[in-house]
Amino acid sequence: MSTTKEKVAIVTGATAGIGLAVAKRLGKDGFIVAINGINHDEGAKRIEELKAEGITAEYYGFDVTKEDAVTENIKKIGEKYGRIDVLVNNAGGLGGRSRFEDMTTEFYRFVMALNLDSVFFASRAAIPYLKKGDNPTIINYTSNAGWNAGGPGAGIYGTSKAAVHTITRALAKDLAEYGIRVNAVSPGTIDTDFHKQIKSTKPEVFASWANNIMLKRLGQPEDVAGVVSFLASKDASFLTAETIQVGGGQALGI
Repeated sequence: MSTTKEKVAIVTGATAGIGLAVAKRLGKDGFIVAINGINHDEGAKRIEELKAEGITAEYYGFDVTKEDAVTENIKKIGEKYGRIDVLVNNAGGLGGRSRFEDMTTEFYRFVMALNLDSVFFASRAAIPYLKKGDNPTIINYTSNAGWNAGGPGAGIYGTSKAAVHTITRALAKDLAEYGIRVNAVSPGTIDTDFHKQIKSTKPEVFASWANNIMLKRLGQPEDVAGVVSFLASKDASFLTAETIQVGGGQALGI
C-alpha cells in the first residue's frame, strides 16, 4: 500500500454522459480520478481524453451489480492510494420499461441491483478508506422518479431511486461519527444518451420536454458535474443527508 497527499475520487459508470463530465470536473479540481465502466475499449478512450486534459486518471472495468467485483476493485483502489476521498455512485439506469403485471422477477432484480445494490456494494467497500480521507464524502444519484414513481413502465426504476434517497440518509446517519458526509443529486432531464432512443425516434417530443422545465432548457452533464464538485468540496463540509435537485425547477411542475 502506498499513501498519497493527492485526493482520490472514484466515479462509477463514468465512460459517458454525466459520469464522464463528473470525472473531468473532479480531475480539474485536483483529484486523482478512478473511473469505472463495463466497456473496456470505451474506458481506454476516456482515460486518454482525461489525460489529454492534464487529469490523472485510471480505468477499472467491473460490473457494479456484481458484489465480488465491486468489493475487489474498490479495495484495490483504496489499497493503492491508502485512502479514498470521494465516492460518486453514478452508475445506474432505467434498465428498460415494464409494467408490473408483465414484469419478470429477473427484470425487477436487475433494475434494483443496477440502482440500489450498486450503491450499497460500493459504499460498503469504500468506507474503510473514506475514513482515511480528507473531507470524505459519498455522492449518490436519485431521480424525480423517486418521488413521482416514474412514467409508464418505469415504476421499478422509481422504486429503486426512492430507495437510493433513503439509503443516502441512512448512510449519512451511520457515517457522521467518522466525519464522512453522504448526499445525493437528483438530475432532471439531462441531454445524454439516457434519452437516445426518444431523441432519435421522436425528436420533436424530446425538444418539447424543455417546455415543462421552469428554466426552459434541458440540462447538460456539466450542470450536474458542477453540483457534484461542490458537494465534494470543503464548501459543503456542513452538508450531509441532503438531496439536491438539479433540474431547472422541473420537479415543481409547471
